Amino acid sequence: MNQDSVKHYLEEIIETMNEGLFIVGPDGRLSMVNGALERLTGFSRAELLGRPCTVLNCDACRISRREGRDHWCRLFDERKQSRKHCRIVRKDGSCVDVVKNATLLMEDGRVIAGVETLTDLSELVERDRRIEELSRHWDTGFHGMVGESPAMLRLYAILEKAARSDAPVIIFGESGTGKELAAHAIHTLGWRADRPFIQFNCAALNESLLESELFGHVKGAFTGAIRHREGRFEAADGGDIFLDEIGDVPPATQVKLLRVLESKRIERVGDNRPIDVDVRVITATNRDLGRMVAEGAFRKDLFYRINVIPIHVPPLRERAQDIPLLAGHFLADIRRRTGRGPRGLTPEALHLLTAHPWPGNVRELKSALEYACVLTDTGPVAPGHLPPAIQGAPGACPPPAPAAPAPAPGPHPALPADPRQALIDALLATGGNKSRAAALLGVSRGTVQNRMRRFGVDLRRVVSGPGPR
Repeated sequence: MNQDSVKHYLEEIIETMNEGLFIVGPDGRLSMVNGALERLTGFSRAELLGRPCTVLNCDACRISRREGRDHWCRLFDERKQSRKHCRIVRKDGSCVDVVKNATLLMEDGRVIAGVETLTDLSELVERDRRIEELSRHWDTGFHGMVGESPAMLRLYAILEKAARSDAPVIIFGESGTGKELAAHAIHTLGWRADRPFIQFNCAALNESLLESELFGHVKGAFTGAIRHREGRFEAADGGDIFLDEIGDVPPATQVKLLRVLESKRIERVGDNRPIDVDVRVITATNRDLGRMVAEGAFRKDLFYRINVIPIHVPPLRERAQDIPLLAGHFLADIRRRTGRGPRGLTPEALHLLTAHPWPGNVRELKSALEYACVLTDTGPVAPGHLPPAIQGAPGACPPPAPAAPAPAPGPHPALPADPRQALIDALLATGGNKSRAAALLGVSRGTVQNRMRRFGVDLRRVVSGPGPR
């Protein structure tokens, strides 16, 4: 086959490619696409041809357009882009990671078009996600959140999926459950991770100051406005803004917030010139917004606008099996910060913690352990070290008798007098869960495994029947 024959069959050859390919003119409109691009994006040829290439909603292209100098896109300035990792939005609204290569077609020194190929990275991204999931299982941490209960594993999966979208997210949860950590996880996992993450508590200011804080103001807009001031939305341009306690936004500000969400534009207080902002909005509340809408305390249209991806963070009482892990995490953090503190909890103290209803959720648990660390800095946390409200938890064991004086330290001062039996007791108390047993003993999971091998402890025998004495 000679060169002329190759040119004749070029279209058929292009259709055999696995990579999506398209040609974009100097005006930014698509003039040719192949079948792989249709499959990758979900758009048909008829829906793509003649439309601006912005239809692909590529995050890297947003930057290229913003930084273009003599042309509408940086590609037409630099003449070439090679192996750029980016993310596009498919027709159904889902995101897909791709590697993009681009170059320009020239004729007599004049640019006539740009050619770009997109290679699907979905399988590699899914593999990396599975590796991260396995790593999270062993490290018992997910972007600051600790827990291995089914409720938390579901939450982690939803946060990962929400991060791939650019739609508004609302996080529901009681006070102290960790809604801020969930919002930050969405930002860190999303394509805006290298852009600003601005958080703001909507209940922190009165109505007159709230609007200025969100949208900024110009000099002279009100008494005390002695200079122009950038608002939180401007500061978050290109990134994410997290509006906590969204249920406390007053009605007048709700109207303006709705306008910003719909138009992607803000107006500073005292100014009528619109400012474009590219911001993903994440909100959170511990209130029942549905009931507030029914009562007329919250705008229905704003509720529908922010309630695109609802996420519920479970209260601590619904994931009590995570309490040993959380307790071990907080105690380790206290020791790291202060250089002192107890290691682990006694079985009686752990029973008290799991029996408590935790109306203040994880925040209350952390405070309780801070209190316990004030009362003891050696040995495990005992029931008498916990706050009085927790010692009186329904169904809790009575506090033990005062402990006998500690024995003189031997060659292994970190171990109790009978480390083998302490290991067996911890495994029995946690149903054979090595991670929780480690938290109970104040050691790492690897240390528990090493002690099991060292002392010949069979986990199946421990769980199924009385452990060997």
